[in-house]
Amino acid sequence: MSNRRILRLSGDDTRDFLQGLITNDVTKVDQGLVYAAMLTPQGKYLADFFVAAEGDDLLVDVDESLAASLAKRLTMYRLRAKVTIEETDLAVRRGTGPAPEGALADPRHPDLGWRMYGTQPGDDGSDWNAIRVAHCIPETGIELGPDSYILEAGFERLNGVDFRKGCYVGQEVTARMKHKTTLRKGLATVTVEGEAPIGTEIRRADKPVGTLFTQAGDQAIAYLRFDRAGADMCAQNARIDWQVKT
Repeated sequence: MSNRRILRLSGDDTRDFLQGLITNDVTKVDQGLVYAAMLTPQGKYLADFFVAAEGDDLLVDVDESLAASLAKRLTMYRLRAKVTIEETDLAVRRGTGPAPEGALADPRHPDLGWRMYGTQPGDDGSDWNAIRVAHCIPETGIELGPDSYILEAGFERLNGVDFRKGCYVGQEVTARMKHKTTLRKGLATVTVEGEAPIGTEIRRADKPVGTLFTQAGDQAIAYLRFDRAGADMCAQNARIDWQVKT
């Protein structure tokens, strides 16, 4: 887990400050690890991360590719709030076996096991891609990018958004997608015969249907336009099938 960075937020206003910015309820850190995202005012994805309590401080566990931009964004919103934002030397350990003392359950799905913060990174060798694909769990920089909407990416199912917590940046668009529309696009687990690179366009009857992402065995995560998706899709030389859920 050397590809993660841990930010520390400290100061009297830390919880109230973060509560007004992210998609989940910060107060849940008193019960365990919280998964959340930060959005643009237009409701699009900026970063996803975990939030953990360490005493009065909050630790934000984010992909290293987004750590600097997230810290910059948080600093921009800080204004006069009594909050200090700094990068730490902490590292992430994770696994799916018995959890060591001090570990926190991954809130997205039980099969993702636990995460722990300390001085040394670690990984028990679990097949994380297979777990993600089986449960359609997106990954930073692969299925999740600047054009992503969190509800299309399954954040409600993954315990990454709270619709009762009140306002946050991008909340209006997210709430409207939840209550006023039926999702016409989103991530789904598909069956694959063959292989194609991440990012390959999926087509059906010569029409674009979506994009193929992480593959594990004969399954993959795909972003689909649901009204066009179905059986007999293709991504280059790979055949893609998706069973419409009823």
